[in-house]
Amino acid sequence: MKIVSWNVNGLRAAITKGFYDFFNEVDADLFGIQETKMQENQVDDNMKKLGNYQYWNSAEKKGYSGTAVFLKNKPLNVTYGSDNEGRVITCEYEDFFFVNCYVPNSKRELERLDYRMEWEDQMREYLISLDKVKPVIYCGDLNVAHKEIDLKNPNTNHRSAGFTDEERDKMTNLLDAGFVDTFRYINPDLTYAYSWWSYMFRSREKNVGWRIDYVIVSDRIKDKIKNVKIYSEILGSDHCPVGLDIDL
Repeated sequence: MKIVSWNVNGLRAAITKGFYDFFNEVDADLFGIQETKMQENQVDDNMKKLGNYQYWNSAEKKGYSGTAVFLKNKPLNVTYGSDNEGRVITCEYEDFFFVNCYVPNSKRELERLDYRMEWEDQMREYLISLDKVKPVIYCGDLNVAHKEIDLKNPNTNHRSAGFTDEERDKMTNLLDAGFVDTFRYINPDLTYAYSWWSYMFRSREKNVGWRIDYVIVSDRIKDKIKNVKIYSEILGSDHCPVGLDIDL
C-alpha cells in the first residue's frame, strides 16, 4: 500500500505546475494534501476525478489552510477535526486509521506557540485513542523539524517557528507514546533530506531546507514498512511530497 502526503500550498496553483502528472504517476492508495487554500464548492470537474473517493475539510477563512484526501478504496468512516481551519481528516479502514493533518504554524515571533502547544497535546491524545482501537497512519505537514539533522541550519534557527524546543519536545512526546517517524526509522543518519524550502535566497536550489512533512505510523506496524521516499525532485510547491510503502 502506498501513501503520499503533500503540502501543495494552494491546490489550484499546484495544478498549474504539474500536480496532475505527479498524482497520476505516483498512483497512491492514500493521498493526503494540506494547505488546499480552497473551499469544497470550488472543486472543478478535473479535481473530482482525483481518486475513487475524496473528502475535503476547508477552513472557514477563504484561501487559507484546508486539507483533502484522495483514496482508491472507500473508508468505513470519515471524521473531521473540530477546529475551523480545516486541518484534520481521519479515514477509518478495517485494519487501520489514516489521519491527514496540517499542524498550525507557530508564526513569526512565536505568536501562536501557546495555541500550538495545546493543539499538540490534543492531537497526541487523539492519536493515542485511535491507536488503542487499531494501528494509525498519520501524515502531513507537521510543521516541526524534530532533530538538528532535519534542517540545514539548526544553530541559527533555534528559536524559529518549527524548531523551538517546545515544538520538538511535542514530537518526541508523540513518538514516545508509541509511534514511529517512518523516514528516520529507515534512514536514521541520512543528512540533507528536506521537504520544505523557503522561496527566498534560492533556498531550494542550494538545498537549504527543513524536513517538516512526515508519515508516522503506530510502532507495532513498523516492521511492515517497505520503503519511504522524499520526492525532492517534484516542484509545484515550497514543499515536496513525501511517501511510504507499507505492507498492510
